[in-house]
Amino acid sequence: MNFPDLPAQFARTQRYAFGVPRGLTVSRDGARVLFARSTAGDDPVSRLWLYEVGADAAAGAGGGPGGERMLADPLALGAAGPVPEAERVRRERAREASRGVVSFAADDYARVVAFSVSGALWTVRTDGGIPRRISTPGPVVDPRPSPDGSLIAYVSGGALRVVGADGTGDRALAEPEGAEVTYGLADHVAAESMDRHRAFWWSPDGEALLVARVDTARVRRWWLTDPARPERPPRSLPYPAAGTDNAETTLHILRTDGSRVAVRTPSTASEPAPPCPRDDAGPASAWTDTDFDYVLRASWDAHGPLVTLQTRDQRTAYVLEVDPRSGACRLVDEQHESPWLDLVPGTPARLADGTPVLHRLVDPDTAGLRVGGTVTPPGLRVRGVLATIGERVWLTASDEPTEVHVWSFSAAGGPKGPPRTAAPVRLSQGPGVHTAAVGGDTVVLDSRTPDGHTVTVLRGGRPAGRIGVLSEEPVVRPDPRHLTLGEREVRGMLFLPSWHERGSGKLPVLLCPYSGPSLQLVVHARAWWTVVAQWFAEQGFAVLIADGRGTPGRGRGWEHEVYGDQLTPVLDDQVDAVRAAAGLFPDLDLGRVGIRGWSFGGYLAAGAVLHRPDVFHAAVAGAAPSDLRLYDTHWKERFLGHPDVQPAHYERCSLVAHAHRLSRPLMLVHGLSDDNVLPVHTLRLSSALLAAGRPHTVLPLPGASHLVAQQDVAANLLNLELDFLKKSLNA
Repeated sequence: MNFPDLPAQFARTQRYAFGVPRGLTVSRDGARVLFARSTAGDDPVSRLWLYEVGADAAAGAGGGPGGERMLADPLALGAAGPVPEAERVRRERAREASRGVVSFAADDYARVVAFSVSGALWTVRTDGGIPRRISTPGPVVDPRPSPDGSLIAYVSGGALRVVGADGTGDRALAEPEGAEVTYGLADHVAAESMDRHRAFWWSPDGEALLVARVDTARVRRWWLTDPARPERPPRSLPYPAAGTDNAETTLHILRTDGSRVAVRTPSTASEPAPPCPRDDAGPASAWTDTDFDYVLRASWDAHGPLVTLQTRDQRTAYVLEVDPRSGACRLVDEQHESPWLDLVPGTPARLADGTPVLHRLVDPDTAGLRVGGTVTPPGLRVRGVLATIGERVWLTASDEPTEVHVWSFSAAGGPKGPPRTAAPVRLSQGPGVHTAAVGGDTVVLDSRTPDGHTVTVLRGGRPAGRIGVLSEEPVVRPDPRHLTLGEREVRGMLFLPSWHERGSGKLPVLLCPYSGPSLQLVVHARAWWTVVAQWFAEQGFAVLIADGRGTPGRGRGWEHEVYGDQLTPVLDDQVDAVRAAAGLFPDLDLGRVGIRGWSFGGYLAAGAVLHRPDVFHAAVAGAAPSDLRLYDTHWKERFLGHPDVQPAHYERCSLVAHAHRLSRPLMLVHGLSDDNVLPVHTLRLSSALLAAGRPHTVLPLPGASHLVAQQDVAANLLNLELDFLKKSLNA
């Protein structure tokens, strides 16, 4: 059986992302939900929508389910033109492939919404009226209304500006002092590796903003060009590779009256974190850097600005309260962890009474929360904090590694109350990966399950309606067998051809891992990678996806097993998983095993045929970081330390250094406009393979970034991979 249209559908729908509600935002009173979504699963143009809670029974304008109303259609606005460079970079960091209204922001009660299209600033009121374009002196990036909706702050030309929601009084609050300076834009590592995409935050009274100033003057410049477009000049990238200087990020209070004050954050931690017991023996292998290179998180609530700094060695963090009048800082919390400090999205936060919500280890292996005298229970692994309302905390967490659920608990009692273990209540039901947006007594559950994707609105704990998910149904329906494999109980999913009868013949095996930090593939939910895995299975493969050491969901010790070596333990787990799967399903042919992956998965695929040709007989490696010294500081130094102090960590993980080992078919694929894993990685690996006389295939993708968005390229790439693997494995 064949499914020739799956690659075309996969590319046309941008991995089934079109038609999916994104950016779900609930007003403070819970009455309104904002989101961005296109009108169909093959429509790349994203519109702005409003869902009015309680209006589900009435038909909404715009053709959606009851309660939905389209607020802005960029096609109707006549807004077309190039995207500003800063916005293009922001979208690349967010892996955003849609066009139109791809992001937005609103005031506290979701009355005024601001967004940009092709660099133009637009606002629309949710209580009626049509979108209004506001004139600005330059292209607009990341517009955000003040809490009361009277002002809009935005970035243009590296300056932080404000304008009245009525279009009057446009002015700069801070302008860049040089070509390398920006106000209000996240730097590369903040957006790419720390998941901090914002760089300015309004005060609750709308009279001031906390703003990040980024100076990249000391960051090494790299140049990226597309050889297929020689008429275009190369693009300069301030890219802080491992061991090199980071951007300098400072914080400032900018008042709407034009006055400002610098936030006096400490430059260095008062003491280093304890040394890492996992470092190689000897004092020369230890690395400590107590300089606060990173602004991890920032926010501003009724109790003032709250800022989290992290040291360069990523083992110490300070949580600081800021006096917005003087810029002075007060230490609220100090955290030390080894080998690195785990990051929990949404922390720190505060309750309405000011009690901090802090990340804590509730047992040696579980990341949890401490809220005053309340802690989350051991065994409940907190994935992130969604919201705090009154004394209640909303979070995502797992008590089963392959599922993520939405929970809430009351932290009544405050810091002076007796220590107690919280009793979280789970809101989401059934196996899946669930998250939520919260406001007032409204919870919008965003649920991905084995059956698909739903968005459910709850009001007062009761169902109040649904927001439409308009993504296309895949032409291939995934049918994974969830497995626990080997002595380390690696979680895996096995996909077999729907037409295969057990015992009827041997199947070549294809591994499709990511198996890197911060991303799980083995979950009880339908996702684009499960659809692709089933498609490969229908072509005659037994497809295995396994999450080994280093992936989230299995506890602190499991994730930290890759410190100092991001290849060997991860590869060992893939070997153990495929052998264990073959023990359970004898139809798997271990004499014909291929592996394919992208980014870290591509790195693992190339490493598999270099180091374990006895197990892996062919590989397709896409966007593989082959020399980890060339990846960014925050991401690589977290796992491998400083390359000048701990060069052995980088050497053992390098693919380039081991190119001479290749004895199996290998296809290298790379987008030539990739500014996350730059093309230099594949070019250096290919050069080393050539120098060693090792045959291999290189497939360059002109114009493609880390996310391959071109429809024809994405579709044909799957078919080319299939053809290469079939020929290489005699499948």
